[in-house]
Amino acid sequence: MPDGEHEVATRERAPEPPAVETAVEPAVETAVETAAVSEHGALDGADTGPRRGRRDDAGRGAVPPAEPATASQPEAPGGLYAPPGRLPFITRLRAAWASWRNRIVADPVFQARATRFALTRPVAAADARRLFDLTAGFVYSQVLAAVVELDLISRLEKAPAGAAEIAAGTVLGEAAAARLLEAAEAIDLLERVGTDGAGRPLWMPSRLGAALKANPGAVAMIRHHDMLYRDVAAPVTLLATGRTGQGAEPEIGRFWAYARDPGAAGRLAQDFGPEAVADYSALMAASQAFIADQVLDRLPLPRMRRLIDIGGGEGAFVEAAARRTKTLDLALVDLPAVAERARARLGAAGLEGRVRISGGDFFRDAPPFAEEGGADWVSLIRVLYDHDDDFAVAILDRARQALAPGGRLVIAEPMARLPGARQVGAYFALYLHAMGSGRIRSPQELAALARKAGFRRVRRRRISQPLLTGLLIAEA
Repeated sequence: MPDGEHEVATRERAPEPPAVETAVEPAVETAVETAAVSEHGALDGADTGPRRGRRDDAGRGAVPPAEPATASQPEAPGGLYAPPGRLPFITRLRAAWASWRNRIVADPVFQARATRFALTRPVAAADARRLFDLTAGFVYSQVLAAVVELDLISRLEKAPAGAAEIAAGTVLGEAAAARLLEAAEAIDLLERVGTDGAGRPLWMPSRLGAALKANPGAVAMIRHHDMLYRDVAAPVTLLATGRTGQGAEPEIGRFWAYARDPGAAGRLAQDFGPEAVADYSALMAASQAFIADQVLDRLPLPRMRRLIDIGGGEGAFVEAAARRTKTLDLALVDLPAVAERARARLGAAGLEGRVRISGGDFFRDAPPFAEEGGADWVSLIRVLYDHDDDFAVAILDRARQALAPGGRLVIAEPMARLPGARQVGAYFALYLHAMGSGRIRSPQELAALARKAGFRRVRRRRISQPLLTGLLIAEA
């Protein structure tokens, strides 16, 4: 079997949507079906076909189709409208359980008893910590931002220091520096290692702080979040109107200029100019290296011949691939201004002769390796979630055309409802809405889009850091 995979074929499905085989690799790959996903991440039910989104009234991010509430719909207690029709038995059973559980948990008498009873005390304490973290999360993020802005990890990594030393090298007074050091210790970015001769506490980076220092992509995103926080300061207004609390267009949408209402397919090739692409290209490049390693670890590089990285930015992914194998022919496709940045980066790395760089109209120009019969692999690294469904399908269809028969597509991006990474869904729900385009999708939803674009088998490969990215492999 290709790639050392053990294939398990499923029986043919109904004609609509087209029947698709799936395959799994024991303990490594999970077959991705277009199906409902249970709260435990298991696949439930039959193939439901592609899930299509619609744009909201403000023309911004995709939202699920829904029936408008009308007076003819049955009204549930509390003034809410009940779903039309009879619900499936399993749904009614789960809803009944959730209703009973929530009524019990919300009872103040039960809450008081749960905190005292030995068996429920740990659960009550964990819930209290979780609620506190949710309530204080914004403050945590601002402590983190201050640590990054003042570069405290670097200042403390070689030798311990106290508030006086930090104040001497920053704009903070000693009392303010002590307050920040204590706050950073409270969220595990710093740790006390003792005291000086006068009994004043001294700090150094914690294990988590050292890990932050080792991840320049995370540091770049923390700096970038200053823009995001301004956009989401009034979340209900943002969700309802696509505007900030001051009625302005979100800054995030202007930052990711290429994703704003791409319209016709050819708009992806529009050259926004060097200034428009410089900031977001640098941010993507800074955060791409670790993701590249995660993906390349799961690909059969020795058996790959030609790889096209679509939307490859400054070339971080193809550079990482080139470092791992000398026999793989590589190509990168992106906007003209971004492609120029890739040429500069890859040239400085001594890889200009290894990578074909194409900057133009991705939907009209012949893809790289067309004269050689096409590529055997195409990668979309953090591309599809920037775009709404129709445009994502257009990208996938063009990627399929760039592949030789039997070629493989790599989809690597944050995915919703992955085990161990459910928080990703909350983050990108607001981020992409502020951006004005795209949505985070589950593996099943991405598989449905890939099948709509003509791909056949779609498999999910496990990644050691699902908070950063999921990984799907589709066969043309």
